[in-house]
Amino acid sequence: MSSSKDADPTLGYLTRKDAEVKLPRPTRVKNKTPAPIQITAEQILREARERQEAEIRPPKQKITDPTELADYRLRKRKEFEDLIRRVRWNISVWIKYAQWEESQKDFNRARSVWERALEVDYRNHTLWLKYAEVEMKNKFINHARNVWDRAVTLLPRVDQLWYKYIHMEEMLGNVAGARQIFERWMGWMPDQQGWLSYIKFELRYNEVERARGIFERFVQCHPKVGAWIRFAKFEMKNGEITRARKVYETAVEKLADDEEAEQLFVAFAEFEERCKETERARCIYKFALDHIPKGRAEDIYRKFVAFEKQYGDKEGIEDAIVGKRRFQYEEEVRKNPLNYDSWFDYIRLEETAGNKERIREVYERAIANVPPAEEKRYWQRYIYLWINYALYEELDAADAERTRDVYKECLNLIPHSKFSFAKIWLLAAQFEIRQLNLKGARQILGNAIGRAPKDKIFKKYIEIELQLGNIDRCRKLYEKYLVWSPENCYAWSKYAELERSLCETDRARSIFELAIAQPALDMPELLWKVLQ
Repeated sequence: MSSSKDADPTLGYLTRKDAEVKLPRPTRVKNKTPAPIQITAEQILREARERQEAEIRPPKQKITDPTELADYRLRKRKEFEDLIRRVRWNISVWIKYAQWEESQKDFNRARSVWERALEVDYRNHTLWLKYAEVEMKNKFINHARNVWDRAVTLLPRVDQLWYKYIHMEEMLGNVAGARQIFERWMGWMPDQQGWLSYIKFELRYNEVERARGIFERFVQCHPKVGAWIRFAKFEMKNGEITRARKVYETAVEKLADDEEAEQLFVAFAEFEERCKETERARCIYKFALDHIPKGRAEDIYRKFVAFEKQYGDKEGIEDAIVGKRRFQYEEEVRKNPLNYDSWFDYIRLEETAGNKERIREVYERAIANVPPAEEKRYWQRYIYLWINYALYEELDAADAERTRDVYKECLNLIPHSKFSFAKIWLLAAQFEIRQLNLKGARQILGNAIGRAPKDKIFKKYIEIELQLGNIDRCRKLYEKYLVWSPENCYAWSKYAELERSLCETDRARSIFELAIAQPALDMPELLWKVLQ
């Protein structure tokens, strides 16, 4: 047996020598400049099409004899029947077969093919359309009616069949028949376009009362904002202003809570504006702003501002602008209720407007958003809402009882075991002093020292008692201050200064000695400066 070295290349094998043959290296392009004649893709395609050979078509045959015609028809029918047996479900084959029979003017056979096709797939509305078009084209009107009638009975949800049927009757001048077909269709409660087509049909023949009756049924079938607006515009177009207003009022009663109610209110207000009823339009805008949720009232606010700028006085324009800004703040606080800066801006806007009930409502909504964690850094901005609320009740509303309640609720809300705010305690005490309730102020400051002692509270309390000339109370407060903070050199020095101012030198000396004896003072140099 011969080895692979001597393999015969004619047998389809490669010898080692053939395998070792290397392909030639690609030559480098020496000249890279563009060719003088450029060939485009369009030119290549055009040349390919020009050089294409003509399609081979069978020669045309002229049939000059009835026998030849019968043979031709027999052959074509056999071809169609064989094709149908193979692809029975292919509707295009049935259509070609029926159209061929029509071209031969054999309408009975064509109808037979159409009927056989409908037995295969009567749900295919294209078959019905083609069948009826053939009957209409050849002026078999009653046959066409029969086809359309069967089609809309079997497929009542295919709108195209109804449209074609009605169009045929209308072209024939059979208005009553077309109206009857519309009534049959409306019994199936079609979409809005079907009802609007019926209305347009009646209006073409100036049947306004019939069109009004159809509109009344239309809004009952499709109780949507767009349907009611179309009805009102129809009445307005026919000069029935009272009827149009009644339509809008009925729509508002039924659809005031609908998601698209904003569009209805805008259309109603614009209608009244066109009727020169500016007060009615203003009332509609205000009613809409009170009833539509803030998140969906953007267009209403914009239209209302434009309306007030055109028809309102200075006060009305300001109210509209405030309303628009109110809407913006409502959006901000809805998205992030813990953004206290937005609440401050909102409250400032309401205070500018001057409505006490609305101001209090916004304050209550703002303070209801308690910070999520009991950490002072989260509460530092929030606590100013309470301060502003209390100052508003005291200064602007002049309601002392509500102010006292605000301070009380705020102090109860703060977790004093973890952190506190000296500012709130002092503001509450100063409010009681302004109300000449010294006992209440002392009670608040005493609670502050007992629950959350702070340097500011001690200093302010001592200052108040000193101004009142209660030296014994000042001494007791200094003693509590130093028990709470024995390392506080400021407190020791101030206590000693108080005694020196009273010419109690021995007391002052004793206080200094006690201060120096403390193991850990925060600022001992302060004491030594005072002693010098």
